[in-house]
Amino acid sequence: MTRHLTLAALAVLFLFPLVWSGWASLEDPSNYVEMAGFGEGLGTYATNSVLVSVMTVGGTLVVSALGGYAFARFDFPGKNLLFLATLAILMVPYATILIPLYVLLGYIGLQNSLVGLALVFVMFQLPFALFMMRNAFEAIPRELEEAALVDGCGTFRAFSRILLHAVRPALVTVGLFAFLASWNDFFAPLILLNDGASFTLPVAVVSMTQRTFGAIDYGMLQAGVMVMALPCLVLFIVLQRHYVRGFMSGALRG
Repeated sequence: MTRHLTLAALAVLFLFPLVWSGWASLEDPSNYVEMAGFGEGLGTYATNSVLVSVMTVGGTLVVSALGGYAFARFDFPGKNLLFLATLAILMVPYATILIPLYVLLGYIGLQNSLVGLALVFVMFQLPFALFMMRNAFEAIPRELEEAALVDGCGTFRAFSRILLHAVRPALVTVGLFAFLASWNDFFAPLILLNDGASFTLPVAVVSMTQRTFGAIDYGMLQAGVMVMALPCLVLFIVLQRHYVRGFMSGALRG
């Protein structure tokens, strides 16, 4: 009984700000109309956010799945050092390297580009994603892979046909984290994008709500919060079973 009361209290505590924002945004429905027509249009900004998030999730899943499998199954010189170097990215302050990354993206022709922004997001997601995927593959008995190889599967076929299915909860967890990070991030798009038509939703919403002398249109801000929060809520509700299994099935062992 106490456990259920505690969980209910925590649920109310975390849901109250979102419910309050939703109620505040509906007090004046014209906020949504004004937001839809701001600048390049809400559809443009939402499309940019979707494109960046899809590229970030896809890139993170591909690199972390292949890298995690390699770290879990193969022995090669400097493996542990390379893995530690990847994890060391977590210790680098996020904001301090955005300007060097902006300059680097200019050298490769991806400055002010959604592709370049997605690559930056993938880089920052890799430490957590590789850690998750390496431990997820290590939790799979080697006998399962060896049986597939005996039956005639090559290494890549065993990886793609069998092992990826076995680590699906970890893939969902990594993908969900990558989506939330790229969908909600404000600072990186603010620094790396300088064309209004390329802005993502967080940057556009902040631009919409600013008024003269630092005043903020809180009604429109709440409307923007709801527009950004709803896709995250829907995804979490749909994937929460796999998300929880990703943490509980050994993906964080080690």
